[in-house]
Amino acid sequence: MLFNKSRPIGFFDSGVGGISIFNEAANQLPNENFLYLADSLNAPYGTKNKEQIIDLSIKNTELLINKGCKMIIVACNTATTNAIDRLREQYDIPFVGIEPAVKPAILNSKVNRVGVLATKGTLSSQLFAHTNQYASSNHTDVIEVEGKCLVENIESNNINQACFKAYLNDLIQTFIKKNVDCVVLGCTHYSFLKPILSDLLPYSIKIIDAVEPVTRQIKKILADQSIENDLSDINSYQFFSNKNPEIINHFISLNLKNKIKATYLDF
Repeated sequence: MLFNKSRPIGFFDSGVGGISIFNEAANQLPNENFLYLADSLNAPYGTKNKEQIIDLSIKNTELLINKGCKMIIVACNTATTNAIDRLREQYDIPFVGIEPAVKPAILNSKVNRVGVLATKGTLSSQLFAHTNQYASSNHTDVIEVEGKCLVENIESNNINQACFKAYLNDLIQTFIKKNVDCVVLGCTHYSFLKPILSDLLPYSIKIIDAVEPVTRQIKKILADQSIENDLSDINSYQFFSNKNPEIINHFISLNLKNKIKATYLDF
């Protein structure tokens, strides 16, 4: 049976964070169809234990497979670092994960000190520990800061409030005091904080996320496996949320040119 190349590329995240990845992928791959699951009901993943994260990732993966997806983007750093190995073992479908871009930060750092802002689940994962080993071998110090309550505030669309900006400013003072020259955003949700962080951090500190590397990897897998959609007249974006979709619709309207609305789905 011929493989249907027009099948969608599936994304899942613990809410709106992966929209930043989704947006870049949609811009770079205009012929592809996309389907996005926002598991906002269970956000944040970063406070959950490994088994809970794996169970949620399996649930999301099976829903995307049942909806016909040809590839799955685990658009969540915490889910990637805790569950992607299990997903790859269990399902015969290409996966692309989101890892904190620590290696590019190390290569960019001129002072051998980089900061990582990430969830507890990511910072405590085995995959992140391997990344720290890479830092040690390159004689680079990694300064970790847990982004407590950041995902909750992003999911609630509170990030433009003065009290949140003051809280975020307090949170990142460690990076400034330790004189890092790169800060890695180790959660896809945090991409929405880049404009605020640019104002709060010194100009000398570069902010790095995983948006571009992930999109390059998506394109590479599509080409390597010859599963790019070659039917240019077919193009659809679908968003599903298991919580009030108004929040994700706000972020969709900010990030995507298309007039798309998320649909509530009980999953």
